[in-house]
Amino acid sequence: MTKLSSSSKKMKNGSSCATNYGNTIRNWLKPPNQAGVESGIDFAVFQNHGYKGLYGGLDAKGIHARKGLKESHKILDHMGSTELAANLFRATQAEEKLRRDEVQGKTNANRTHFEVGTKVRKTIEELGGTMPEDLPTPDTSVKKLEREQKKLKGK
Repeated sequence: MTKLSSSSKKMKNGSSCATNYGNTIRNWLKPPNQAGVESGIDFAVFQNHGYKGLYGGLDAKGIHARKGLKESHKILDHMGSTELAANLFRATQAEEKLRRDEVQGKTNANRTHFEVGTKVRKTIEELGGTMPEDLPTPDTSVKKLEREQKKLKGK
């Protein structure tokens, strides 16, 4: 039987949940068409505005640097459950607000996403929580944990 690393053991029970959150944010959140976020570049800029709000001004590159990630690493694969939950909440609330307020245009969509991220951050602060950029980065990525689980299931 393959032994799991200590970080894998810690995340074993929550890894599928973490994987689902990461995939949800990456694959499910799509701003409504009227928001004007259509191309891959538009979406990256839109996501960066949400990150900047939630992470106190840090964009994707800043988060990568803060976490010590390689350029090829996906941020969402290197978050614990608390940080993933904050990001999922930011993403879903931004999408709902864009639809509810019928936000028009990229600039307004980006501003809205930033504002939602800022409000989620403020809520975390008011509850006495740890800011997302100060949360620990798991030693093992969600993708690596998935591979380890597949190996275990295959044996």
